Amino acid sequence: MSSLDTNNGTGSDADQGKAAATTIALNKVVSFHYKLAEVAPDGSRGDWMEESSGGEPLFYLHGFHNVVVGLERALEGKAVGESIEITLKPEEAYGPRRSDAMQRVPIKHLQLQQGVTKLKPGMVAAVKTDRGVRSVVVSKVGKFNADVDFNHPLAGRTLYYEIEVVGIRDASAEEIAHGHVHGPGGHHH
Repeated sequence: MSSLDTNNGTGSDADQGKAAATTIALNKVVSFHYKLAEVAPDGSRGDWMEESSGGEPLFYLHGFHNVVVGLERALEGKAVGESIEITLKPEEAYGPRRSDAMQRVPIKHLQLQQGVTKLKPGMVAAVKTDRGVRSVVVSKVGKFNADVDFNHPLAGRTLYYEIEVVGIRDASAEEIAHGHVHGPGGHHH
């Protein structure tokens, strides 16, 4: 009798193993296509601001906050080919806008996008900080310094995503140790 039980046991374990291999969980590398739009306070949706369809999908290592927390939660347990549509409040996405995120920076420290020679308010520039390169939005330009906003450009916004899961694989030990994806689709910082 007991041998029968153990057989049943291994059978169900194997099935569980299979299920786990094909759904999004901790330490899985996930690739997905997405479209992103902003939701206005009245609930209406703007035009697509970003979309990956037609290009490379986005890759991330699940469970390490490499995508916004609301997306990570929504994608948990999904399988390849599944799609989700989700609206995220700022605190589930890029956080509320912080009023103390304005800083005055010497213009020579700002890296402009290619082809841009003149700094204007509203532009996005890159600044090297002790925590790596950050994107900032220029708010005011002086002669030598610029006031820049360290808030994420999408901070304080309610966002609508449409996402299609295109691939799931096990992360390598190295990826898990580093907390992000290596190789194809890796290192998007």
